[in-house]
Amino acid sequence: MPDDLPDPHRLRQFIAVAQHLNITRAAAELHLTQQAVSSTIKSLERDLGVELLRRSGRRIELTAAGEELRRGAVPVLDASAALLRATRAAARGGGEHLTIAHTPAISADEVYDLTAPVRSAHPAASITVRQSFPDEITEALRTGAVDVGLRRGAATPEGLAATVVGYTPLHLAVSATHRLATRPSAALTDLAGEQLILWGPPGDSFYADFLLSVCRRAGFEPTTTVTHIQGAAPTTAVIDTPSFAFVTAEPGIYHHGQVRVLGLDDRPLAPIQAMWLRYTRSPLRQTLLDGSAAHHDG
Repeated sequence: MPDDLPDPHRLRQFIAVAQHLNITRAAAELHLTQQAVSSTIKSLERDLGVELLRRSGRRIELTAAGEELRRGAVPVLDASAALLRATRAAARGGGEHLTIAHTPAISADEVYDLTAPVRSAHPAASITVRQSFPDEITEALRTGAVDVGLRRGAATPEGLAATVVGYTPLHLAVSATHRLATRPSAALTDLAGEQLILWGPPGDSFYADFLLSVCRRAGFEPTTTVTHIQGAAPTTAVIDTPSFAFVTAEPGIYHHGQVRVLGLDDRPLAPIQAMWLRYTRSPLRQTLLDGSAAHHDG
């Protein structure tokens, strides 16, 4: 029984089968014949000395060993591809570069503040920041399109590594005609009976659930609605509505006077989670992570 890691090409075929639980669809995705994929799976099982798939007629399901191989193989293959990209990039030269993707829930100002340690330690480094939706960031990390993903989250997506790198105070955004708009600040209890605007459905979005938990800890359950405008500045969500939104923008007047952002007396804090591809290295990314940790420890 060989102790070496299986050939990457065979692992990729296994992962496709594990994802589809169907050899025909996996073969079509890989542009291979069904017979070739079936043969690969059998040879993998033979070499590893374990059963990876349990077959019942036309149905396929992963065994415990198959599930373990699937979970472990994805980050290993992603890291291998990242190593090849980094090796070729080093050969080309061109200086250091860090690409950061962030969800709309995190402002460009917050990202800029997080890059302070990188800008200080690597003044010649190039930094690119772009906004992406949460489900796009994981794929961008896997393909190497970005080096770090930032989101409001706590759980670690499969195949990635993650840590919380900061907390940002939440403020209250309301339209200029809202009953609280003329106040300098508000308490969370002032929002009881109001409708909360979210950017994703509760249960499907960690950030939505987090914002609901902020209200629940204050003793009330708000009604909710999901904004139909995605990707714009979060402060725009309340324009021409009687609802409120939690934002990280500083208190002030926004969007030609249509929005007021008020401070919250309770000062709830929203987490910023950094994600990256496991088993990969990046000096610039590590500087960002170390700098954030040092800031919060201090």
